[in-house]
Amino acid sequence: MFEKDAPNSSLTAIRRLRVSLVDELEEQIDSLLEVLVTQEVFTRDDREDVLGHPGCRGRVRKVLDILECKGEEAAQLFLSIKSHHQVSNEAKAAGLQCLVCFCFTEYNKVRQKHKDILRRRSESMLFHNSRHGEKILFLKQYVNLLLVDGHQVLEIKKHEVLTFGQKRLCLQQRSVAQRTIAPSELFSRANGARPVKKVLVTGVAGIGKTMLVQKILFDFGGSEDYLAFDFIIHMSFRDLNLVEEPTNFRDLVLRKNKHLSKVLDNILACDDKLLIILDGFDEFRQYRNCDADVFVNEPDEEAALTDILGSLLFGELLPRASVLLTSRPAATNHIPVGCVDRFVLITGFSLAEVCDFFSRYFQDPALASSMFAAVSANELLLTLCFIPAFCCIVCCILKQSKDLSGESPKTMTDIYVHYLVAMIHSHTQRGAWTDHQGTAQQFSDIVLKLGKLAYRKLMEHQTLFYGSDQEVAALEGCGFLSTFLDKMVAQKPGYTEDVFSFAHLTIQEFFAALYCAVTDQPLPVDPLSKSSLGEATNGHLDLFYRFLSGILSNRNATVLGRQVGLCCCKEKAEAFRQKIVSDLTRFCENGAHILNSLHCLFEQQDPSLALAVQPEKLQINVSDETLSQTDYNALKYFLNLTKGQISELDLTGTGVSCDALRDIQPLLVRCESLW
Repeated sequence: MFEKDAPNSSLTAIRRLRVSLVDELEEQIDSLLEVLVTQEVFTRDDREDVLGHPGCRGRVRKVLDILECKGEEAAQLFLSIKSHHQVSNEAKAAGLQCLVCFCFTEYNKVRQKHKDILRRRSESMLFHNSRHGEKILFLKQYVNLLLVDGHQVLEIKKHEVLTFGQKRLCLQQRSVAQRTIAPSELFSRANGARPVKKVLVTGVAGIGKTMLVQKILFDFGGSEDYLAFDFIIHMSFRDLNLVEEPTNFRDLVLRKNKHLSKVLDNILACDDKLLIILDGFDEFRQYRNCDADVFVNEPDEEAALTDILGSLLFGELLPRASVLLTSRPAATNHIPVGCVDRFVLITGFSLAEVCDFFSRYFQDPALASSMFAAVSANELLLTLCFIPAFCCIVCCILKQSKDLSGESPKTMTDIYVHYLVAMIHSHTQRGAWTDHQGTAQQFSDIVLKLGKLAYRKLMEHQTLFYGSDQEVAALEGCGFLSTFLDKMVAQKPGYTEDVFSFAHLTIQEFFAALYCAVTDQPLPVDPLSKSSLGEATNGHLDLFYRFLSGILSNRNATVLGRQVGLCCCKEKAEAFRQKIVSDLTRFCENGAHILNSLHCLFEQQDPSLALAVQPEKLQINVSDETLSQTDYNALKYFLNLTKGQISELDLTGTGVSCDALRDIQPLLVRCESLW
């Protein structure tokens, strides 16, 4: 209860003018508060109490509440100080102009410092196997990524999953040619549409999402007016996972940007000039809880991290700010659809970008050209080079072995095993193997679940599978799911449906073979009753059997056991090896088609197997199939390990070229018959 005051008392005047005082003093409350403390009207504890309230208007109200408790004398002093605090209009205007000039100068100084810091933080990059002292300048290594505006068409996705080599890379570029955008265009409005404020960028593992973020930060740091933003605040969800207690947006910004503390109020006040980048949503432990039902409106307001992030996405916090969110496809279901103004898909490299990457990686033009030619000759390798991480791994391997027939690795399976191990290591460093309840997930269990899905769907001739499928539902919650599994949203009449696929059919075949190699799953076709490994399925399982042979080889079995925790069945490995020998022996004797068996032998990289093949006569039939360089490599590998005359070599309908004949010329002199 208020005491009765005289009608003309200072307390009565303050109560009567309370609403207008809030409006009048909100812009100067902080400076007025300092004067009240200096004049000993308020104590330092009072000041701390006032500053604890979010927002300027809330602080004015708290000051007026405290005056009620302090009584008439304090109220008189307050009104006197307030009146002296408001200088004449001319002096105030002059002082304000000086203050604005000072603030503007300070603002620009901090902005330039922030740009310099972002430039320094993003000026170098690391590869998956980089060591101390092996930083690479970003400007020298970055290769443009294909950014596609809008969702992918289901039919095009199906073709991309099944297409190989240069056709795969060219199909990708043609299918998105009309919708590609540059990083600098991400927030540009299209054809008079409403402003783009919230952009979601998605893509499979290793496709370049974080690289795109680094590109934006690097360009912003070196440009005067990049994207028309004054400030970019970059936060990674990997770092945000460390925030466990309630916090506020101001503190989140200052965690890695303490140099902004002096002008942060100005930055947040001019939020239309602010871009907030949230990188790696799929790595956030609480990504399922960001569909906020409790909103945060002030940067100083304490709240749960998920409420702050949800409020940012919904535009309740800093409504004029722009937000760029990156995520793998599997986690995008948990981003509210209504929050996103633009959906952007990173589709990786086109053929030109793969060539550019090789040039930048190897530096020496002649070496880069020869390495690119070696990969181009292997359509399976070239197919997956659209994924920048895979392209980088291939280059690292080539640099170590100088060519595909170098020391190690030598086969396709070797490359894919390296890729699997590199992706696993990348995720263990990010803490992605810990699920959202804090329980460590076993590498092998998750890889096996992916392998089981790959195997079942391969046997059903399916490369696209739906979220409602039992095998897909079984993967829900797996931390490693989105590393190799892509997701898109298909529009159906009246609803949408999640459609999953492996990044390419070869990755599905690799995981299917891995599952078969390390479990008691029998081979899908009994090779004992068929003419060739995989031939009974019209080539459908050719690559599956090649990968299976490579995985069951001693060198890859050792790597998988040590790095992934998966042990191949020794009995199955020995039986498969013996089957290769018996099949090759029989096919050489009866002249049956032998190409896939030669590939299975090549994947083993064990000369003793070829030496164990002792046919009565050597008839090699690889007819009626256009041969690639990898096919010739498998053929040469076997024939170079055999001795004596070649009764027959059938190259009918293979499209053999003069260069190819010249390459195998030493073998031709051994042929009694050449077709």
